Amino acid sequence: MNTTNPLTLPNALTLLRILAIPFFAIAVWYGHHWQAFILFAAAGFTDLLDGFIARTFNQSSELGAVLDPAADKLLMTTAFVLLAWRTQGMTAPIPVWVAILAITRDLVISFYAFASVDRLSDSKFHPSLLGKLSTAMQLIAVSLGLFFNALGYRKWMDPFLPEMYWVVAALVLASGIHYFLRTTQASAA
Repeated sequence: MNTTNPLTLPNALTLLRILAIPFFAIAVWYGHHWQAFILFAAAGFTDLLDGFIARTFNQSSELGAVLDPAADKLLMTTAFVLLAWRTQGMTAPIPVWVAILAITRDLVISFYAFASVDRLSDSKFHPSLLGKLSTAMQLIAVSLGLFFNALGYRKWMDPFLPEMYWVVAALVLASGIHYFLRTTQASAA
């Protein structure tokens, strides 16, 4: 880590993202689809911005290394739960089975990482390319779901959404299996 000072601009942006989550949840719950989409997009932008600032201006911190992924997981879990559960008035809800797969994968990996932190090197907990691809596809799916809900029903959405959710599910499963293969090989070595 480059700084021990927790009061960095990237950490402030991450905290701002965490503070936006309840407002995002309220917007989804009450069917304010445009507001939900804008809040989610703004949160995504702050995530990109805090990473850029931390790397470019040498403002990485131990707090940021924990807080940033926690904020991302909290936002994504909130989005998956609400877009799968609160389906009244939604033209593009996320299927419950996709939300369950994504959330379960993250929980199992988090618990495993926590339980294994003393046995495995820190590098084994960094996401692989497959994990990053899975996360990117989840972000795309949630973003498009929010955007499509804001637009309202359009006939061209019908064949697009189911295929997208199958891709999300496949990547979630593949990246979860890959994570465990990678970490179990590392702990055996």
